[in-house]
Amino acid sequence: MERIRVSFSTGTAAGAGVGGLTWGQQQVFRAMREMGSSMSMGGVVPVHDARQVADFADELRFLMTRYPSMRSLLRFAPDGTTTQEVFTSGEAYLSVHTSGTDADAATLAAEVYAGWKSRPFEYTTEWPIRMAVVRTPAAVTHVLVDVCHLAADGSGLATMIRELPQRHALASSIAGGPLELAAQQRRSTRQTDNAMRFWETHLRTIDTNRFPAGHRPPPAPRFRRLIWTSPALHAASERVASRLSVDTAPVLLAAYATAFARVVAAPRFVTQVIVGNRFRPGLADVVTPLAQNGLVVIDTSRATAEETIHRARQASMAASKYAYYDPAARDALLDRVSKDRGEPMDLQVLYNDRRTATNLAARPWTQAEIGALRPQTRLVSEAELPYFNEKLMLNVDDIEDTTQITTEVDTAYLPMPALHRLLAEMEHFTVTAANSPPTPATP
Repeated sequence: MERIRVSFSTGTAAGAGVGGLTWGQQQVFRAMREMGSSMSMGGVVPVHDARQVADFADELRFLMTRYPSMRSLLRFAPDGTTTQEVFTSGEAYLSVHTSGTDADAATLAAEVYAGWKSRPFEYTTEWPIRMAVVRTPAAVTHVLVDVCHLAADGSGLATMIRELPQRHALASSIAGGPLELAAQQRRSTRQTDNAMRFWETHLRTIDTNRFPAGHRPPPAPRFRRLIWTSPALHAASERVASRLSVDTAPVLLAAYATAFARVVAAPRFVTQVIVGNRFRPGLADVVTPLAQNGLVVIDTSRATAEETIHRARQASMAASKYAYYDPAARDALLDRVSKDRGEPMDLQVLYNDRRTATNLAARPWTQAEIGALRPQTRLVSEAELPYFNEKLMLNVDDIEDTTQITTEVDTAYLPMPALHRLLAEMEHFTVTAANSPPTPATP
């Protein structure tokens, strides 16, 4: 392997210095520590054009120069305080791996990337981006990029990819960075105060436990990841969304709420949802983690499907509105409410709709088409996790023409048969709603 030194300099002190973490960084860094992982994002991309090693070095230089989060390192004070230092200049490295054939190059690229994923970043000494190329004697065949989640989220990574072809036009322009955002957030006391009032209203009235049956002796392996796909759920959610003039997001959230209530016997559904916060002014293209947890509470009792979807939509909008806050304030609130109520508040059921477009209700699916898709529902994979820091997390993946759900679970609280039933109930709720005429509200 060869390492190509890539020097970079912004030519300005703007956005550089030492400061605190943003709210989104604080949330993701806590999860990273709990999981023992950098939760990095990226992948291996085949190269089909004539770009050479020097071109990829130029791309890395652009990424390091334009985005302050790519040239930041963490600093840990003796009192436990975590800050970040953003630099104006420095050196990064492009790793170059050589393979004899195209087939071997693909294998080598996959092996290099797997090695990256297994090794957490060194947060105080290693830039939060790794980049490499694999080449044969004839050409560069693959480019590899891995970005630490502390420096970017999925939307931020998409911004980097979108702007990369414009790098020559943007070469002298420095994007907004985490230090400016963190300073702005420190001044946003009203935003945090309003959010905490919303959270406290719910925390003082919901059940303290998400799983009334409590903890069971855990099987082995205790922590599991399951990937499940249902084209019928996808089609049914579009049909229902079209009929109700909404997008598919509240339809799937309502399906989750109803399925959880049926399986766990808890009609008042409570989950934390991951809110991207990109809709807020000035944050659409910022390359730094912005996602924070929102709180969704949905009463599924005595409700028709349409009512549950309406409640899910209202609850989701409220959760998004109040998912931008100082994490320290939320921690203090949870501690205070838990003490007042005599036991810890359990908020370890989560939901993350990862889709970039949810208004996919254009196709007028028929009942017959939906029914024909049901046999295609299947389990994609099931695997052991070394550790999971929550009790249940359901992720809706960004996959076309199907609803693919990736679920992590602590089986001490929700055994695998119950998880399989929950997913089946989500499909049943949505398909039944799609095949039923609108029903009057329950008095």
